[in-house]
Amino acid sequence: MVYSDFTLPKVQKSFNLTLDETGNLFADVKPVSPSETLKAILSDYIPLATSIGTEKARSEFLIAPVLADVRKLLNNQISLFSGNEFNVDPRKGLQGFCDYIFSMSKEQLFISAPVMFVVEAKKEDINSGFGQCVAAMIAAQLFNQAQGSEKERIYGSVTTGTNWRFLFIEGTTVYIDSVEYYIKEIDKILGILLQAFKPMYED
Repeated sequence: MVYSDFTLPKVQKSFNLTLDETGNLFADVKPVSPSETLKAILSDYIPLATSIGTEKARSEFLIAPVLADVRKLLNNQISLFSGNEFNVDPRKGLQGFCDYIFSMSKEQLFISAPVMFVVEAKKEDINSGFGQCVAAMIAAQLFNQAQGSEKERIYGSVTTGTNWRFLFIEGTTVYIDSVEYYIKEIDKILGILLQAFKPMYED
C-alpha cells in the first residue's frame, strides 16, 4: 500500500482521524505579490498547460513555478522537493512518492525535518486527492517526531495547477478549507502557502 491508495474515508478510518470541512480557514491571510518572474511564467504557461491538459504539464508549467516562488520569497531558506520517495512507515502504507514537499530545513540533497507542507497534483478531480495528501501529511508528522522536530501543524494542498484547495492537520484532526482558490488569485495562494513558514515569513 502507498499514499495514492488512500481515499479520504480510508485514511480517516486507518488513522482514527476527525475531519472538519466547514471552515474558511484562510480568510484572514494577507495576499502576497508574486515575483515578476512568476507573473511572466503564468502569463505564458496557463494557456499552454490547460491546452495540453495533462497532469504532468500542469505540474511542470504551473505548480512547480508557484512553489519555487515560495522558496524565493523566503530567500531560499527552505527546501523544495519534487517527485521524491518519502517512505516513513511502510507497515501503515505511509510510503511512496510525493509530488511536492516543503521542508523548513535548507538541506536540499535529501528530505530532512521538519517537513511542513505536502502538495499533491491532480489532473481534474481535487477531492480524489485528499486521501493521498492526508496520508502524506500524517507521514510528515511521524517523520518530524522521529527526527525530534515535531510541529503542531502540517499543511497540505491538492491542486490541478489552476485550482487549489488547502488543508492542515493538528494532532488527529484534519481541517479542510471550504474555499477553492483559482490561479488568478495567485497573491492569495502564495499567502496561504507561506503560512507554514511563520515566523520565518510574516504577513
